[in-house]
Amino acid sequence: MVDTQGVRLQKVLSQAGIASRRAAEKLIIDGRVEVDGQVVTELGTRVDPDASVIRVDGVRVLVDDSLVYFALNKPRGMHSTMSDDRGRPCIGDLVERRVRGTKKLFHVGRLDADTEGLILLTNDGELAHRLMHPSHEVPKTYLATVSGTVPRGLGKKLRAGIELDDGPARVDDFAVVDAIPGKTLVRVTLHEGRNRIVRRLLAAAGHPVEALVRTDIGAVSLGEQRPGSLRALRRDEIGSLYKAVGL
Repeated sequence: MVDTQGVRLQKVLSQAGIASRRAAEKLIIDGRVEVDGQVVTELGTRVDPDASVIRVDGVRVLVDDSLVYFALNKPRGMHSTMSDDRGRPCIGDLVERRVRGTKKLFHVGRLDADTEGLILLTNDGELAHRLMHPSHEVPKTYLATVSGTVPRGLGKKLRAGIELDDGPARVDDFAVVDAIPGKTLVRVTLHEGRNRIVRRLLAAAGHPVEALVRTDIGAVSLGEQRPGSLRALRRDEIGSLYKAVGL
């Protein structure tokens, strides 16, 4: 854990933007900092920032400034690929104008061309792999405009599960957000990653999707992002993603 030739822990925390050097020292003294799973309270502690896993209040501190993390609001009609050999519009077209080295970026999860909403982009391969692996069950939230009036018991039915062609599927949470004659806006949260799962699930329940937007992946939310816009993730958002997948 401790590297006598390394960098003082409070300096690493300061350079990572967690706090000023003095405030970082207080974090250490208060027992709020962990290095490789052990609480550190000694101000003289030195660490290797390239090898040590450092956490403050349980949230991992990112010290590698070569890693980038973005939230993209994919517009409807665009494909969820970094390039397309058929010349179709794809998210790589949006990103390459704003981020250098896009060939090294991974997109976390896909959205079909007719669906808009949140896609994460990063060159952190380990995080991307874990976020996409079903074993970590990172929840994703969608707003869906569906046909018809939603009956009172639909949420219970979807939570219990519906049999699809490739096996049963269920939601973690369901709520009606708004209703107008002939249409209903619903919020669906699930950790499934199968192709077009939200559309297939709601269609099987008798309410085909007319429009679909993914609004959240774990603790990361679109917020007020416009379609086509790209923003860097905040430090706390990145930390929450690390925590969600056990990194």
